[in-house]
Amino acid sequence: MIFKEKMLERGNLSKVPALKAPKVPHRAGRHLRIGGMSKTEPPPADSPAPLLSERQKRHLRGLAHALEPIVRLGNAGLTAGVASETAAALHHHELIKVKAPGGNREGRDALFNALADQTRSALVHRIGNVAVLYRPRPGTPKILIPDA
Repeated sequence: MIFKEKMLERGNLSKVPALKAPKVPHRAGRHLRIGGMSKTEPPPADSPAPLLSERQKRHLRGLAHALEPIVRLGNAGLTAGVASETAAALHHHELIKVKAPGGNREGRDALFNALADQTRSALVHRIGNVAVLYRPRPGTPKILIPDA
């Protein structure tokens, strides 16, 4: 503040550097650990998964392209702990990638569909063993999607 006051006295206010907000690292590339995040309340049980049009899915696929998988499913498959951590990640990020172990396609599809049902999220995209899930935050969503 002393520097700014001296610049005001000299009349050189236009040369005062603008204060910038500190940069916060993006958490999309970090992997969740069981118990690694603070527990959040899941959405109400009566809130359905969002229904997305093809235009909205295309927009979300574009946003998810640069993301790394946040949740990685192990050999145990879909457990209650994995579902709760996925719900917590969806609450924090709204749009996440989930990676499943290799295996047969039908098993992975069933696994991703069950995870989307348990977390009340929309399965935006699935390619190979990676799926993209989306669930808007209750109240004010962080990600704005185009109208249907």
